[in-house]
Amino acid sequence: KVIASFAERRAAIKNELDKVSGSLNATVAADDALLDEVTALVEYPVVLQAEFEEHFLAVPQECLILTMQQNQKYFPLLDQNGKLMNRFLLVSNLQTADPSHIIHGNERVLRARLSDAEFFYKQDQKTTLESRLPKLEHVVYHNKIGNQAQRIDRLQTIAAHIAEQLGADRATAERAARLAKADLVTEMVGEFPELQGTMGKYYAVLDGEQPEIAAAIEQHYQPRFAGDKLPESPIATAVALADKLETLVGIWGIGLIPTGDKDPYALRRAALGVLRMLMNSPLSIHDLLQVTFNTFKDRPEILEEEFINSKTVRSHYQAIKKYQDLSPNTVAEVADFMQARLAVLLQNDYAQDTVAAVLAQRPDRLDDLADKLQAVESFKKLPEAAALAAANKRVQNLLKKADVQLGAVQENLLQEDAERALFAATQALRPTVQNALAQHDFQAALTALAAVKPQVDAFFDHVMVMAEDAAVKQNRLNLLNELATLMNAVADISLLSE
Repeated sequence: KVIASFAERRAAIKNELDKVSGSLNATVAADDALLDEVTALVEYPVVLQAEFEEHFLAVPQECLILTMQQNQKYFPLLDQNGKLMNRFLLVSNLQTADPSHIIHGNERVLRARLSDAEFFYKQDQKTTLESRLPKLEHVVYHNKIGNQAQRIDRLQTIAAHIAEQLGADRATAERAARLAKADLVTEMVGEFPELQGTMGKYYAVLDGEQPEIAAAIEQHYQPRFAGDKLPESPIATAVALADKLETLVGIWGIGLIPTGDKDPYALRRAALGVLRMLMNSPLSIHDLLQVTFNTFKDRPEILEEEFINSKTVRSHYQAIKKYQDLSPNTVAEVADFMQARLAVLLQNDYAQDTVAAVLAQRPDRLDDLADKLQAVESFKKLPEAAALAAANKRVQNLLKKADVQLGAVQENLLQEDAERALFAATQALRPTVQNALAQHDFQAALTALAAVKPQVDAFFDHVMVMAEDAAVKQNRLNLLNELATLMNAVADISLLSE
């Protein structure tokens, strides 16, 4: 008996899983990847129900679910509250009148797996996260920038700074960052690396750490992928940002820059994670990058006597004896990299010219970015938008060719009625734009530009900017510079010109 079609086998398994789980008032804790894998493993699928001893439920359910899915290709069952049940579904490749021997055999195999997880969990509880920190000194993070213990020192400094900027408690963020990587040296994470952070949360709770710290330890890896949840609290956000920024700056700074489709340290993913968090936080990109860069300065040299009592560490001595200084251009280069990633991220939701116009201003804070993008989208719908964008492009071209130092407009040098009218219009426009910007009303700031269209048109129709008189020419360029400053306060609208 063979169902040759992969799609038919998959559908049959899915239907039977839903049917059996529904009869138990449960849902299947499975993903599409597991369903695809199981479909590829069987020719004539038969879904069977089995169970395991209830005492195993004392182990964190993430461990049990991972064991069942990853090691045994089973389908765990969750109750209506999302809690793991001591029942699971398996897909057999054999139809038989009495499947009991298949069920009991799989239960026996799973019992051994769950016993291992239970043992690891109990063993880990004998040691606190704090007491595990010295072991991180023997875990090389990267041979050019030190070990995990030194990385923790950097994370503490960065997280404390970010927490202060967010109005959160520095000490709490520092503590969360201090313990964030301690579960890397636990038995459970050693067996299941996917559980890093998750196990740290459970062990922090058992150690009596603050709930906010335990949550931050788990969430500091978020977002792990596109569409993943963001950290929930300011403390968790501070540690998550610190973790990704330290990776970005450190790895980039030693020259391991993504090229083409190669990005072994997932710097693109780290950058996108940082950008998504910054779009919800009032933080300066340059400030964060500079603070992170500074934590790599003045690192202590490793002394040989530190290694004489440890064969494991001594084996790494030559590799990490001398650290590499980060490139002095790291902050600027990472900022450029993040701007490029931001453009890619935003183009999923906004027009390309809108994104280009807003990002041309190199925004240092991203918490108002969505408002600016929406304001530009609204501005583009105004009847005056195209003409103003074209005029702005012309203004910028003239200013780029100017070989003089631009300054304030001298009213006594205004000769033509059209330039006097434009000067008066810009003077009247300035407080309107400034007030709108102060209130973060970017749409009002852009909409106000429509009022100067007649004066801008008249200026270019009747005024020769590059006059023979150097003082008049300078003054007209100053006037255009003031106009450009107002027109581009939110975005470079010249990039909206066709």
